[in-house]
Amino acid sequence: MKKGFPIIEKSKCISNLTAAFKESGPSSLLSQDRAEKFYQLTDRMLTVNEQFNLTAITDPDKIILNHYADCAALALRLPKGAKVIDVGCGAGFPTLPVAILRPDVTVLAVDSTAKKVGYVCETANLLGLSNVTALVMRAEDGGNDPKLRGSFDIATARAVAELRILAELCLPFVKVGGEMIAMKGKNAPQELSDARRAVAMLGGKIEKTEEIFLHGGEEDVCHPLIFIKKNSATPAAYPRPYAKISKHPL
Repeated sequence: MKKGFPIIEKSKCISNLTAAFKESGPSSLLSQDRAEKFYQLTDRMLTVNEQFNLTAITDPDKIILNHYADCAALALRLPKGAKVIDVGCGAGFPTLPVAILRPDVTVLAVDSTAKKVGYVCETANLLGLSNVTALVMRAEDGGNDPKLRGSFDIATARAVAELRILAELCLPFVKVGGEMIAMKGKNAPQELSDARRAVAMLGGKIEKTEEIFLHGGEEDVCHPLIFIKKNSATPAAYPRPYAKISKHPL
């Protein structure tokens, strides 16, 4: 028996996952095979979490709601066949759930922490997710790489930075006509207000915010998605070195 986290049986995990997806709306994306992959992901993540910190959430039911159902809301809204970059992928959210639920999209996961990128690569291989690649890379370096700059339909990030900073890290990756979709929390309205100037300077336009309500048992969570359209090329001066981005946001 593994130690250090709640144990959950496969059948219970899949049952709870199915119920959470039904309550939160994206049940159309879930199949038996995909549910099995989520169980395998849960088991692996919690096992690896004993060796180094991947997630502070170790209760399987909370993982289902706060990680899987949350990322499923994004997966539901991606264009068909989209080329996606997950900036600051961390423990693989939203990369891994999106790849499970949307085999038609490709996801490049980038993070500056080699251990986390290694975990995402190994987990994608174990789950048979051929639509995932991962790179150890700082986002501001990648945004200045001609091979990556302006080449993605969607750039997304979850729990990485406030929106002014995030826009400078993400928008350079997005092709004109594509979108940045920021997965945010309770501070989204203030961040949105503060980021309007930065978004415009970077070639974007704030389109809309969708409040995603996640329902699981007695717990309800609201995680807004902020949609930013890329209307023009990001000026060559951006992104700046991260020290400047963080100290002097646009």
